[in-house]
Amino acid sequence: MSREGLAERLRLARFVAGHGWRKLMAGVTANPRIRWRVGLSVPERLLIAPQDLRTADPTLASEFYAGRFVFAGKVVATDGRSPFEMPPPSREWEETLLGFGWLRHLRAAGTSIAQANARALVADWIAMQGASHPVAWQPEIVARRVISWLTQAPLILEGADHKFYHAFLKSLARQVRYLRRTLGDTRDGYPRLLVTIALTFAGLCMQGETRLLKASARRLAQELNRQILPDGGHISRNPGVLIELLIDLLPLRQSFEARSVPPPSALLNAIDRMMPMLRFFRHRDGAFAQFNGMGATPSDLLATALAYDDARGAPVANAPHSGYQRVECGESIIIIDTGAPPPLLLSHEAHAGCLSFEFSNGRNRIVINCGMPAANRDAWRPAARATAAHSTVTLNEASSCRFLTNPTYNRLIGVPIVEGPVEVRATRGEREGAQLIRASHDGYASRFGLLHQRSWRLSADGTRLDGEDVFFTLDGEPAPADAPDTFVIRFHLHPNVKASRRTDGSSVLLVLPGKESWLFSAPNMEVEVEESVFLSATDGPRRTSQIIIADEVRALPRIVWTFIRAPQGTREKEREQAETAGPKLPL
Repeated sequence: MSREGLAERLRLARFVAGHGWRKLMAGVTANPRIRWRVGLSVPERLLIAPQDLRTADPTLASEFYAGRFVFAGKVVATDGRSPFEMPPPSREWEETLLGFGWLRHLRAAGTSIAQANARALVADWIAMQGASHPVAWQPEIVARRVISWLTQAPLILEGADHKFYHAFLKSLARQVRYLRRTLGDTRDGYPRLLVTIALTFAGLCMQGETRLLKASARRLAQELNRQILPDGGHISRNPGVLIELLIDLLPLRQSFEARSVPPPSALLNAIDRMMPMLRFFRHRDGAFAQFNGMGATPSDLLATALAYDDARGAPVANAPHSGYQRVECGESIIIIDTGAPPPLLLSHEAHAGCLSFEFSNGRNRIVINCGMPAANRDAWRPAARATAAHSTVTLNEASSCRFLTNPTYNRLIGVPIVEGPVEVRATRGEREGAQLIRASHDGYASRFGLLHQRSWRLSADGTRLDGEDVFFTLDGEPAPADAPDTFVIRFHLHPNVKASRRTDGSSVLLVLPGKESWLFSAPNMEVEVEESVFLSATDGPRRTSQIIIADEVRALPRIVWTFIRAPQGTREKEREQAETAGPKLPL
């Protein structure tokens, strides 16, 4: 074994041992039955109730009253029992139930029956799981529940008797103290930031918690400065985290104002930096680009967050700290992943999609990544994180990142990325109005000794996208003649795009909604159209197609390809356009 390989194994072993020990001790000492019997301070009342920006559906109140709980695509009929004693059909369903975000639907109903039902369900949870439960007392779930209880406090407490009022505040205080003690053991990234947000909400809302507020506000500033990058992206590189964070941070800013307490400058700065990134990742149909764990775009939350954007300016083009590029010409947009994976502790949801891209024209997305589904994520996660699920290149059917696949370690720390691209270079330019980007990564260098370089050239009017993929050695030389490496270039297509391979074998006709046509061409190459899956559809995974180019690196170290908008008219004109669509070299 090489010295570098041994060092990597030792580093991983130390990380796993330390993280596993902290998790084990946290599981023992964080048990609410053990911890919160003594020294528990219960507030006399709540001072404010933060605003809930999430969309509510009052029609769901009658479903809950009838004992039908529909979460994450699963339905549970309680038949007169409490939902908290029912076996959960999926982990996502259970987490949604225990997070109590669904209380907003009962509040939106505005009826006395809905209010009584909400209070009864909260009382059920306090009685059944308020002391201990393996999922209900995970820090991220507790944080979400604390925020939900605080925002929906008027629904729960208005007209309540003294016994319930005291039990509610006692349980709330127990959960807040639990979060304070377990904050350091909470998984880094969004979960830890969410816990910090929940504690800050509690310090603002609960009477007599001045010390909690000061400590939480200070920790919130530290986490925001660390996790929100200078360009406004999140350190996890997941675009969807921005939406979730803003939907909590915007009411948090309002809560500081409601208490006449100056908000931390880090909070205001983070919101200002994050807002432009919402527009950066958005295609013209309103959907976010599918990178690093992004699922279906919550269009209602995105619209709500954007309504608070005072600047409303054009999105930035370059996000170097987050590792993304955006090019916009005419009606076309390309968004490109040009970043290395996040640090080990933050890579549990990150994907091996370096140099993948998404391409849209007008309100039609053409090239996509597969994304992540809203439900059954655990089953889809291994395939969704692989390079093959992205519109980029795989070498020898391997991903550009290596994931931790030891079952023992996975049970302790999940599935982080343990090896991936280290040096990712990206340059931008312009030529005759066309926008040019060239990027390269070394994700395959340690295993196959090759670098992958990709270039894009988007014409000034947005009707033509030329691309080029090149493979070369670490010395900048062409791949050796005896290299057995094979490559596969994939372009996953949106389900609304109908693809048909042309008779020349090197081009594909793409028909978009509204009868708009585009032509894909890769001269002198055998192009295939195969099945794919779009995981991030709002109604669950959908079948779609992908364009594939495959060959050996030694035989063809450079591949050029083109997407070009076909002129309106006959298929003969489209055929002629395909035959003359030889790529213009991007750079």
